Parts: sequence; C-alpha cells; structure tokens
Amino acid sequence: MTLLRRLSIRARITLGSLLVGAVVLAGAMVALHLQIAHATLETDRSLAAADAAPFVSDLRGNPGEPPDRPAAGVLVGIRSADGDWVVDALPRMVSRALPRTVPDDEVTMRLRTPRGPVTVVGVPVRSADRTSVVWAARDGRAGHETLGRIDRSLVVGTLLALTAFGLAAWLLSTITLRPVSRMRRAAEDLGGGRTAGHLPVGPSDDELADLARTLNSFVDRQRENTDRERRIVSDASHELRTPLAALTARLELAHRSSGDAVALEGVLTAAESDVARLTSLAQTLLELSRLDEASDGDRRPATTTAEALVTEVMQSVDRARMTGGTGPGGTGTGATPVDVDFTVDLLDPARSYAVDPAAFARIVDNLVTNAVAHGTGATAVTIRLGQTPDRALRLLVEDDGPGIPEAFLPIAFERFARADAARRAGTGGAGLGLALVRGLAEHAGGSATLTNRRTGGASAAVVIPPA
Repeated sequence: MTLLRRLSIRARITLGSLLVGAVVLAGAMVALHLQIAHATLETDRSLAAADAAPFVSDLRGNPGEPPDRPAAGVLVGIRSADGDWVVDALPRMVSRALPRTVPDDEVTMRLRTPRGPVTVVGVPVRSADRTSVVWAARDGRAGHETLGRIDRSLVVGTLLALTAFGLAAWLLSTITLRPVSRMRRAAEDLGGGRTAGHLPVGPSDDELADLARTLNSFVDRQRENTDRERRIVSDASHELRTPLAALTARLELAHRSSGDAVALEGVLTAAESDVARLTSLAQTLLELSRLDEASDGDRRPATTTAEALVTEVMQSVDRARMTGGTGPGGTGTGATPVDVDFTVDLLDPARSYAVDPAAFARIVDNLVTNAVAHGTGATAVTIRLGQTPDRALRLLVEDDGPGIPEAFLPIAFERFARADAARRAGTGGAGLGLALVRGLAEHAGGSATLTNRRTGGASAAVVIPPA
C-alpha cells in the first residue's frame, strides 16, 4: 500500500487499468475455453452415438441373433448384464475402465488414458430375452489438441491485449494529465512572482477545466485579499502617522513649556486629543479585525431583544447630545450644535436579534457621527428604530445636511473611504466608521445602506433580521 502511494497518478491509472483488463480478459478466456471444450465433447459424443446407433438398432430388431462385428476403426463394445463382453472392439484400457453394470439411461463419459482423452457413450438395450449395453468410443486427441492450440492462442492474445491496453492507458493518462502539468508549472510561476496571470484553462469543458477555473477564482480572491490588506496597512500607517507626528510635536512643546503651567496644560490637552484619536482608530481596527475573524469562523453573537436595544439607542442619543456627535473616543469639542431626536415604534419588543448591545451602540454612534460630520453649521439628526412587517429590526438615521456626493455612495462603506480626502481627521475621522457599521450589521445577518434624501440630507439604514 505504501509503495502504491509512492507511484505517480499515471502509473496508478495504468496499473489499475491493467488489473481490470486482466480480470476481464481472463474471464473471457475461461468462458471461451469452457465453450470450446463443451463443443468438442458434444462433437465426440455425437460421433460416438452415431457409431453405437446401428448396433442398438440391431439388438432391438433382432434380439435373438448374435450382433455383428464392428468394422475396422469403429470402437464399439457390447456387454451383457452379467458383465461379459459379447462384442469388444474397444481399446483394452477403455474396456477395463467401463462399469460392469448396465446404466439406466444413456450415459456419456470422458476417460483419461495414456494415449489421450476418450469419449465413451453407453446406450442400454433391454428386451424380453436379454439386457445389454452398447459402448461406443471416440478418440478425443484431435479435439484436445485443437483446444490446446486455441488455449495457447488465447493466452498469447490476452498478453498482447494487456500490453496494448497498458500502453493505451499510459498514453491516455499522459494526455489527460498534461493540463495538470501545465497548471503546476503555471502555479510555480505564480508562487515565485514571475507572472501575474492565471492557471491555464483547457479547451475541453471537463473536470480539469472546472478545477482550473476554481483555482483561478481562489487566486483572484487571494490577490484581492492581499491588495486589500496592503491598502489597509498603508492607509492605517498613513492615518497613524499624522496623530503620532502631532503627538511628538506636542510632547516637544511640553518640554519647552515645562516652566509655563498654562501653556503646558494646553499642550497636554491637545496631546490627550491626539491620544484619544489614536485610541479610537486602534479600537476600530481591532473591532474590524475581530469581525473578519468571526466571519471566517462563522461565529454569531448572542441574541438581544428589541426592547433592550432601545436602551442602547437612548444612551447613544445622550452621548451625541453631550459630545456634539463625535461619538465615544471622538475628538470633537461639542461646539457644533446638534439636534438629535429619536422615535421608537416596535411591533414585537420581545423579538430577539443576533447583535450584542455594545455592537448595536457602536452602530448608532457611528451613524450619528457620520451624519454630523457631513453636516454644515447646526445639524438636525433623526433616529428611528422600528420593525418591518416581517419583524426585522430597522434603524434609520437621517440628517438635514447637504447630503453625500453621489460618486462617494458606492464606496462609502469601504475601509478608509472618505468623501473628501482633504478633510482633517478632526472633522471626518479615519473613514472606518461606516465600514464598522456594515461589518457589525452583516455579522448579525443584516445589511447597511446609505442614500441621499430628496428633501436634502443623507439617510443611513441598518436592517437586522430576527434571530
């Protein structure tokens, strides 16, 4: 078994084909041998019965007369019921091998003698005067030699057929597996970075072509994941660079202002703002990473009732009113007037949803922060929490700002995507809030959408199905 595993697929296919071919051809050879042997025996039996027929007819027609002697070359013997030979033209070795009793019916025997096989037919003849048996023999050497020649021919033909079968199996397996060799070489080039293409797909619409297409899809997904990770690392580095540089500069100013308490307090306050931004960015990246891991492992959060989620909405509203919409960990000062209003309309408050209370609070906080960030001057934000007729939870956050650029809407939920790349982090953040909203919503089995209202402003909707 270990040796078989070491063989190539081509060798295993060839050996398997040879084994199957050998079994089939051996079975056919045995069946043909038996048929020819039976035909030979039947021919000898018919000839022997024909030799015995005149003597049987004579004994039945003339029971009181002695039987005639067989002609030369005719092997016939007549034996009485007491075992004595009335006529004996049989070879001595055949006569001795025959039974002394009279069979009940016609019998055919195949005797093995030193000179070769002999076929003997015995026909019982019963009359009122006597009972006897006519034995007729036929030399089976000719048929036996013919059968031997046929057997040798069958063996040689079987060996030649197996050889041709093995060569055909090796050739066909080589041709069939040729696309696999091309795919392997292409995979080595892809793995070594020597090419950026795909695995070759054969012209035939077979299993190997399906495998190549599946592997190409896998390669594309891996490239997309690699590119996305590269972009995330690059964007995260870029986002971390600014607050780190600012924090470094503020620490230098703190050293210079060590003798001025008022100036030192201002610098430390600004440094705290930079630290808060770094903390918020790191926390968001960590949550997104955990969501990715949870999606790969298909882990679902614990369920929470709609009534319990109302409490999270109310707390998020309080935080937005106190901080000016910056959300937890934000850097806003609360100077921007924010009018946050909310309504709740639940058809089934006891219905459960696969979302953690803290995760739902993050969804509300980020949507409110996004609404305020896209507003100008005083901003009015409306939060509506309700249930659809099929009892799906629907969170709607609307604002009366200028809306979102249409070109930004298709990529609004991508990581580090911002409507205005020139906006400072203090007003727009790192572009991770909506990405986190979509990740949390999809992890709960729901969806998140962002549109512009006809009356002005933007509308963000999160729908979570019942658990």
